[in-house]
Amino acid sequence: MRILAVEDNEALLQSIKQILCEEFEVDGAENGEEGLFMALQNIYDLIVLDVMLPEMDGFEVIRKIREEKVHTPVLFLTAKDSLEDRVKGLDFGGDDYLTKPFQAPELQARIRALLRRSGSLTTNQTVQYRGIELFGKEKDVVVEGIPIKLTLKQYELLEYMIQSKESILTKEQLYDRVWGFDSDTTMAIVEVFVHHLRKKLEPFGYHKDIQTVRGIGYMLKKK
Repeated sequence: MRILAVEDNEALLQSIKQILCEEFEVDGAENGEEGLFMALQNIYDLIVLDVMLPEMDGFEVIRKIREEKVHTPVLFLTAKDSLEDRVKGLDFGGDDYLTKPFQAPELQARIRALLRRSGSLTTNQTVQYRGIELFGKEKDVVVEGIPIKLTLKQYELLEYMIQSKESILTKEQLYDRVWGFDSDTTMAIVEVFVHHLRKKLEPFGYHKDIQTVRGIGYMLKKK
C-alpha cells in the first residue's frame, strides 16, 4: 500500500517516512503544489497532509483534490489544535485530524483505522476478487484454492487492480503506483508485467478479466 506525506518540515517528513516505511511505501512532498500534483495521480491509499504549507496550504490542497473527485482518505497533520481548524479540515473533506507533536503509535493507529474504514486495509489483511485471494502480510496468492507464485511487482500490480476493480486504470497510474515516480524504468514495463500476469492467471480463465482499454490502460472486470 502507498501513502503520500505532504509536510514542509524536512526533518518531520523524514521522521514520518521512517515511522511508516515498515508497513507502507511512502512518498513525500514538501509544498502544497507538489503535494497536489502527486495526490491527483490517484495512486495513493491515504494522504497525510500538513495544513501550514508553502505555495498552497493544506485546506486548498484538499479542496482541489475533492473537486477532481479523488476520494483518497486524508489525515490532517498540523500544529494547530483549535476547534475551528479541526472543523474546517473535516468540512473540506478531511477524514481525521492529528495535532503536533504526536507519538508514532498514534499516527500508525489512525492510519490503519482510516485504511480499514475505506476498505483499503481489511482486518485479516486479505484482498479478494472472485476466486482470487491475496494475503497481504505474506504476499501469497491463491486462485481457486491453488497457490500460485507471483513476483513482488506482479503481486502489487494485481493487488492495485483488485482494489480498483471495474475502474479504468491508466498506464501512468499503474506505473506510478507500482514502480514509483523515481523509478529508472520506462512506462513500457507496465505492458510487460500485464502480459506476464495474464499468463499466470490463464490456467484459471482470469486472464480475460484484465481487459485492455485501448489507448488508455486496463480494467479488471468479469469478461
